Amino acid sequence: MAEFLLEIGVEEIPDWMIEPACEHLKRNFLDVLTETGLAEGVTCVTHATPRRLVLAARQVPERQADKEEVLKGPPRKIAFDAGGKPTKAGEGFARRAGIAMTGIQVGIDDRLFVKRIVKGRETLDILGEALPAVILKIHFPKTMYWTGKSGPRFIRPIRWLVALLDGRVVPFEIAGVASGGSTQGHRRLGSVGIDVASFADYQDQLYENYVLLSAQTRRERIENLAQELLHDGLRVRKNDKLLKTLCYLTEYPTPILGKFEEEFLALPEEVLETVMQHHQRYFAVEDANGKLQPRFIAVANLDGDPAGEIQRGHERVLRARFNDGRFFWEVDQKQKLSERVDDLEGVVFHAKLGTYLAKSRRTVKIVGEIASELGVNDETSRHAHRAAELAKCDLTTAMVGEFPELQGVIGGLYAAHQGEPREVADAIYDHYLPAGAEEEIPRGLAGRMVAIADKLDTLGGFFAAGMMPSGSRDPFALRRAAYGIIRILIEGELPLSVGRLCELAGAGGHADDLHAFFVDRLRYYLREVRGYRYDEVNAVIGASSEVPLDVRLRTEAISRVRPTPDFEPLAVSFKRIENILRKAGGVEKYAMRKVAIDLLEEGSEAGLYRAVTALSAQVSRRKRMGEYAAALSAIASLRPAVDRFFDDVLVMAEDEAVRNNRLVFLAHVLTEFSTIADFGEIVSG
Repeated sequence: MAEFLLEIGVEEIPDWMIEPACEHLKRNFLDVLTETGLAEGVTCVTHATPRRLVLAARQVPERQADKEEVLKGPPRKIAFDAGGKPTKAGEGFARRAGIAMTGIQVGIDDRLFVKRIVKGRETLDILGEALPAVILKIHFPKTMYWTGKSGPRFIRPIRWLVALLDGRVVPFEIAGVASGGSTQGHRRLGSVGIDVASFADYQDQLYENYVLLSAQTRRERIENLAQELLHDGLRVRKNDKLLKTLCYLTEYPTPILGKFEEEFLALPEEVLETVMQHHQRYFAVEDANGKLQPRFIAVANLDGDPAGEIQRGHERVLRARFNDGRFFWEVDQKQKLSERVDDLEGVVFHAKLGTYLAKSRRTVKIVGEIASELGVNDETSRHAHRAAELAKCDLTTAMVGEFPELQGVIGGLYAAHQGEPREVADAIYDHYLPAGAEEEIPRGLAGRMVAIADKLDTLGGFFAAGMMPSGSRDPFALRRAAYGIIRILIEGELPLSVGRLCELAGAGGHADDLHAFFVDRLRYYLREVRGYRYDEVNAVIGASSEVPLDVRLRTEAISRVRPTPDFEPLAVSFKRIENILRKAGGVEKYAMRKVAIDLLEEGSEAGLYRAVTALSAQVSRRKRMGEYAAALSAIASLRPAVDRFFDDVLVMAEDEAVRNNRLVFLAHVLTEFSTIADFGEIVSG
């Protein structure tokens, strides 16, 4: 077994493209091993820096295993003439097989065949042929030519290639760059032409040349050295997204402590953090109470800053950016948000959907409908109405023009500064939430209503215009908008229905598409985020997908009751009932008819009827109270009676009246107790 090392040396790759590229590289490589019979037992890892994508594999076979191959030829009567001599067809088969006619056998199907051993190929040769495609098939959102339009495309020009199988070079070439056994160190601190013999040697050589290959090692270096720079209880404000970005922007990260004037702390922390993190990629510094301090941490791709020149440069840049922020704040206060509403007529939301003024008016209307639907009090309704009216006004401010990341946030800050009620300011501040899977939903009810209304208007507008997501394409982030609404409804405990949402969105002829889109996002939330089993989700949504909050409660109930002894066996019985009714013409054919009690056979059939009748009121009461787990436990208690019924009763009796009555009875049982979940979707075991 051999070790394989591949390094693709390139110009700097955008940080956000690096991790997906590593996944594609690993998948492409393993696909080749699988296709060539070399994958069994192989372990594979990837690493990356801005200038290199690296794959290391262990336990790679040095060659393919030999295999026996059977070649089939023509029938004997075609391969030989009446005298037993080979015909042209027979001789041709022998030539193709590479043996004499005497070595050919005749099978039981009376056709010629040859068994031969096919020698396995050397892995070195296989990889030499396959690696150019493995590399060039790595997916990037954008690629470029660098040797002319007839040349290959990649995210950045390829400058060197390392490909070693147990120290031997795997020969291939891409765009005139030949593979070899030499790598390059840090662009400014390291050497070029560094010969390596193995993955361990490769890592050591890179370390000696100021390249930390592991992203985790770079992360730990940033965290540890940054904290060493701080004293007096100060700490780096947590920001995993920025930390990840810096890990993939550097090969040898070194934190540098900088300062700024305390007078800038008069600006809102959100403005200061946006400047530091989004624009300069600096970490904010806070005290033990979480209060922002006049310090920052920059990360240089060097081994230090002994003369302090880098620090002073960062401080100059930050001072200028903070002065800009202070200027924009002061200028923007000369006009209140409420005075900017009409200015939204000059800001286009989308060419097909009009201006932000039109969008704001639609959002206000939707908020009113939501308030009525939820029955909220007058004060909350007024706050939500006001917030919806002002939510987009910060798009006309100088601050958002310079720092677009502050949309919504700066509107909320301006609203509070200008005397709007706290509930209004918070609703404006939060109305873009949740922007991602990790972000919280809006804090208050008014904010949740505005966030739902804003997202609904966006979804309805684009669906009505026929601009729905297709495949992986979602240029208007509509999946995120629908997912955000689902999260707000469930986590904010708002009992709005999907059907009502679609009515409020105004999706026109695509209302059904929008409904299905919401259900898809609901399914994703329950399975991928909440972690419920796929059949539990299918069962609950199969019963009803209308109210997301109710769907979540029912799914949780299924998850809790499922481990009990009677639940899965009863689900199997319900599936059996469903199959019987489907073969007999469908549940609907029988569910609307009444059970004839006098036709019920005394014993197991009548016993099940009495058990169902006694349980029905209790289950209905539990469902009305939202006590789904208790309702399901009660339903599961039917299992012994159902088992006796199927043991003792022939549903498809010869007597037509009895048979039809039993089908009616079973249809009643199924419909009565399948409103929480479609038990037929539960997979037993």
